[in-house]
Amino acid sequence: MIIPVDRLDADTLDAIIDEFILREGTDYGLQECSHQQKARQIKEQLLTGRLVVVFSEAHETVNIMLAEQFQQGYAE
Repeated sequence: MIIPVDRLDADTLDAIIDEFILREGTDYGLQECSHQQKARQIKEQLLTGRLVVVFSEAHETVNIMLAEQFQQGYAE
């Protein structure tokens, strides 16, 4: 189930983004980004709809994923 970003408290959204960044681990991109830069990039993608916040009822967890990945059936 997608959780609309505009329905989340700003602190809650920031916590979800921070947890996602920490869980995803090392950045192997061409340029390393700071935690703050990554958080800003993820938030922008959430606001544009490229990424979505997803709640798994089966696992009672929250995750961030590509919107197209969610639409392709990776949702529960």
